[in-house]
Amino acid sequence: MLEHTTKIRVRYGETDQMGYMYYGNYAEFYEVGRVEMLRSLGLTYSGMEQSGIMMPVLELKCKYLKPALYDEEISVKVIMDKMPGIRIHFRYDLSNEKGELINTGETLLVFINMKTNRPCLPPQDFIDKLLPFFE
Repeated sequence: MLEHTTKIRVRYGETDQMGYMYYGNYAEFYEVGRVEMLRSLGLTYSGMEQSGIMMPVLELKCKYLKPALYDEEISVKVIMDKMPGIRIHFRYDLSNEKGELINTGETLLVFINMKTNRPCLPPQDFIDKLLPFFE
């Protein structure tokens, strides 16, 4: 299993009149967490795309428990429970500065060969970097 945590501060433009983070912005926080998890392994989305692979989102699940508030620093914990195949699954736990769980979510992405526009397996270097976490 692989886990990684990133901290993101809720900006004014991401909130509504109540000072609550707008519900659609949680998916952006998931993406930042996901990108930073991969970056921590030396992998990048741009590198994947340069090698001819893209990773669109197939599914998104989001459960709101408490609001993220303006100027709060949110911890975005990303969890990968199993080694990816053609699809890759991420879970998210968002916590506020008090350590309270405020949101949970999941995304399912698919590896797509950009030349054929068909699903494919992840590149070998991607697999090699993840293997130590799943042995």
